[in-house]
Amino acid sequence: MKITKAIIPAAGLGTRVLPASKSVPKEMLNIVDKPAIQYLVEECAKSGITDILIITNRGKGVIEDHFDYAFELEENLKKNPAKKDLLDAVHNVADLANLYYIRQKETKGLGHAILAAEAFVGNEPFAILYGDDIILNAPDEPPVIRQLVDAYEKYGKCVCGVKECSTEQVMKYCTLDVTHLEGNTYAVHKIIEKPDREHILSHFSILGRNIVTPDVFDMIRHTKPSEKTGEIYFSEALSGLAEQDRLVAVDFVGKRYDMGDKMGIMQANVEGALMHPEIGPAFKNYLKELAKTL
Repeated sequence: MKITKAIIPAAGLGTRVLPASKSVPKEMLNIVDKPAIQYLVEECAKSGITDILIITNRGKGVIEDHFDYAFELEENLKKNPAKKDLLDAVHNVADLANLYYIRQKETKGLGHAILAAEAFVGNEPFAILYGDDIILNAPDEPPVIRQLVDAYEKYGKCVCGVKECSTEQVMKYCTLDVTHLEGNTYAVHKIIEKPDREHILSHFSILGRNIVTPDVFDMIRHTKPSEKTGEIYFSEALSGLAEQDRLVAVDFVGKRYDMGDKMGIMQANVEGALMHPEIGPAFKNYLKELAKTL
């Protein structure tokens, strides 16, 4: 089946970027002139996704407001022809896709959040984009979700997007047991969430993108919460798919930024500014001059 649905879990508390996330959801923190979650929605739209469910929690209504029309603002911009580009930018964000929202009333981990999307998904395969993970691509590169959709259509299996990470990052994320298939694609045999150093299977970790089928919901329901955190790890359900030979990994093309981390936010803004069509060259010159003073 053609993949037209995606879910974006965006219910995290953002504790790693407090106090900024106390009143502004971390998904709404800017990369230059757009909030992080807009990059995710744009990635979906460019990949052929038409319907997106954003999973939020209390205090994140501003996400819904961002993807709505802003009549007063738009009417003000219409009065000045020189601001047409701004008007288009503000108006068009509401038309990127059909957006839906549901709240995760308790914070019990990614697996628990994804379960909230079951009615929305129905019997269709769907994409998952983690709200923390922004991936920027060069203009000539396909979006990461498009790369994963292509792999799903080719192999007929669920797909996870991976990159090689440092040992410290693997211990924070997850580790995969893989064998090479072809090109940048691997068969996945097992996944361990937040492994100890001695249990690292490879330095591949899943970084915020998946394509799965709806039977994954039953696998999540049969996943026991972590004894350490009480959370339901989605990677446990993915590992179940891997053990059934139903999961492949794509070492995707693109640069990933962790928007739940202070350093990741700064890296995204600096590198995003360098690629920005309006300020890129000027910002590059600024950094060169700044480097002389350091």
